[in-house]
Amino acid sequence: MAESTAAMFGGHKTNGRVLIVDDEPDVRKVVRMTLEKAGYDVIEAEDGEKAIQVINKDENPLILDVIICDIRMPKINGVEAINYFQQQYPRVPLIVLTGFPDMDMATGFLKKGIVDYLVKPVEKEKLVGAVAKAFEQREIHRL
Repeated sequence: MAESTAAMFGGHKTNGRVLIVDDEPDVRKVVRMTLEKAGYDVIEAEDGEKAIQVINKDENPLILDVIICDIRMPKINGVEAINYFQQQYPRVPLIVLTGFPDMDMATGFLKKGIVDYLVKPVEKEKLVGAVAKAFEQREIHRL
């Protein structure tokens, strides 16, 4: 049943739902526009705390397909947020998007199962490719 990923949302087909967690509005806007063009529904949160609120705001946790998360953010930073997402939503693939590349951190994240580690400013093709890869992984986990 291939229809599951391209579920119908109010008449328009979507490839899935992506949460972008970043404290920079410009970054969120670019990511949102890029991914919406590629057919995804995008939800924004400006920090880890907001992201956790967004996911848990209704009785049932928000259904997400991929989470893209910055590292350096106020309140709950990316490392804490990612740990939370991995514990609470182990099936949702995570992509790190950071303006401060750190090879040790990148290696650590990738060992912990992060799908991709992207550095800002990210090329649109790279971003869309990383999200597509995350979706593939998610489909594999579902089987």
